[in-house]
Amino acid sequence: MALFGLSAGVLVVFAIILAALALFVTEVVPVDVTALGILVTLLLVQPVTEQLTTWGLLAEPIYVLTQPGSDVSATSQGLSGFASTATITVLAMFILSAGVRRTGVIQILGSKIAAYTRDDETKQLGATIGLVSPISGFINNTAAVAILLPMVTDLAQKGKTSPSKLLMPLSFASMFGGTLTLIGTSTNILASEITGRLGRELGIASLDEFSMFEFTSLGIIVMLVGMAYLMTVGRWLTPARIKPAEDLTEEFEMADYLTEVVVREDSPIVGQTVQTALQDTDFDVDLVQLIRDEAVFLEPLGPKVIQPGDVFAVRTDRDTLVELMDVDGLDLLPEVEVTEEELEAAENEAQNLVEVVVAPGSTLVGETLASTNFRQRYDATVLAFRRGGELIHERMEDTRLRVGDTLLIQGTADSIDRLNNNRNFIVAQEVQRPDYRQSKIPIAVGLVAAVVGLAALTPIDIATAALGGALGMILTGCLKPTEIYDSVQWDVIILLAGVIPLGIALEVTGGAALIADGIVALAPSLPPILVLGLMYVVTAVLTNVISNNASVVLMIPVAVEAATQLGANPFAFVLAVTFAASTAFMTPVGYQTNLFVYGPGGYRFTDYVRVGAPLQALLAVVTTIGITVIWGLQPPA
Repeated sequence: MALFGLSAGVLVVFAIILAALALFVTEVVPVDVTALGILVTLLLVQPVTEQLTTWGLLAEPIYVLTQPGSDVSATSQGLSGFASTATITVLAMFILSAGVRRTGVIQILGSKIAAYTRDDETKQLGATIGLVSPISGFINNTAAVAILLPMVTDLAQKGKTSPSKLLMPLSFASMFGGTLTLIGTSTNILASEITGRLGRELGIASLDEFSMFEFTSLGIIVMLVGMAYLMTVGRWLTPARIKPAEDLTEEFEMADYLTEVVVREDSPIVGQTVQTALQDTDFDVDLVQLIRDEAVFLEPLGPKVIQPGDVFAVRTDRDTLVELMDVDGLDLLPEVEVTEEELEAAENEAQNLVEVVVAPGSTLVGETLASTNFRQRYDATVLAFRRGGELIHERMEDTRLRVGDTLLIQGTADSIDRLNNNRNFIVAQEVQRPDYRQSKIPIAVGLVAAVVGLAALTPIDIATAALGGALGMILTGCLKPTEIYDSVQWDVIILLAGVIPLGIALEVTGGAALIADGIVALAPSLPPILVLGLMYVVTAVLTNVISNNASVVLMIPVAVEAATQLGANPFAFVLAVTFAASTAFMTPVGYQTNLFVYGPGGYRFTDYVRVGAPLQALLAVVTTIGITVIWGLQPPA
């Protein structure tokens, strides 16, 4: 069965790819759910079509994961993503990164940097990108940004610098660092496994899994060029969306939404609990804190019985406040400005007001504050949202949360500490953590160094070394056993396991060869170096709209086929795809680290295009030339 000369298997795989691309771009469902859907669909194709053939509804079964008569079952091929060395290695690297984070070593480095940079923006920018790039080569770059984001935000605040000028460079520089080693990013690890598999299946001796420092020379060039761009042209292009401010209430423009009211003697809410009073009202209002007889109370306020003379700091708009005062018997306290200092009066020298970013993989994505029962669940009050450059102050209870949303939250020190430990969030300011295991710093750093050394200098493969390092983190007390599962970004693991079989299907059905035919046919008169550059550009564009890991899965088989047809070095083409997929600068959704900084930086979607497009074009040229010079385009003898 064929259509337009294409086999049924190719048509089915292309249809799955198109559906997956649409879902990845629109994010109607989370990317890991899309990946799981891809996996289930691929697994069902063969048994369903075999049954339809038995009933006489199809001429023959459709095979997408194995060739007809193969000794390998479609099920084992489909589920191979869960057992792949890439998936296991990435999982172990998350645990290693968490072990390093728990020691507080990065925070110690941050405090030393803050003492050096002070209020010099040039020093702040140089220190930010100079720190995150090398670190991202040895712990997962996504984890590196999550660790450093609070430090950089505080650096900007203390130095009277707009955080917007530092946070996008933080994200971009982490991508440069991710190209330094095999373990810098999950993309490299996945590309390594796919390359090794294709080399074995196609009998190409020059294709094998990457060694630890296989492409470090090119990574250093990319890092240095990228850092130079961020310090010059990029610095000029990066906007200061958020004005330098010491007060978070000023930064979130809360002046018209925060005030204080006092409960009158004849108020109908006297004698009610705060929870009951809020339940009985349809007003868009939050009681933020209670002041009674010089004492200040924060969440949980629900059980408090309201008394005459109680003073409440409230979050609402002016029109609602007027109605609220009439209905509930409240009086406005004149000439009161509710500032960060006022909101942090409940606990001396404790931080009660913070920005919190909704992390990728958060269980709150797609939910609302109301549906998650946020206030009661976390004993914290959301005062405002920032979504990119947009501030949201009203009807927040019904706003569906997205990855990268930044919430201005007030809570007790304990509540904020719990949020800081919760993998659903990234707290964007440094929170004093008395439980940092600083005595474990040499052990944690030593374990990471041991993993790198074993994988680079011995026959031990990266998956075994990384698992051994993860076990070492637990046995030495750098991580508690109960912390292991929270340290893993399970959405990334499911994404990897789900998209790996798609690459297998693309190769088995001949889809990769077909796409490669098209690329080669479009450029018959072009020299191989321009086709190499084209491969980089196509992958980069794809990565900026879908997952970087999905891009690698789709493009590496195509790159190998294209190189083979051109008689070029397939390893060079694989590297072009790998580097392009590891550096997605042009959209906030192209890479997780871009989403991390989207809200805290107050960026607009177009800011990524303005700063990232010239950088992407520059690195396309640098990477293409670098690959040509270092590895050459002629296939090895």
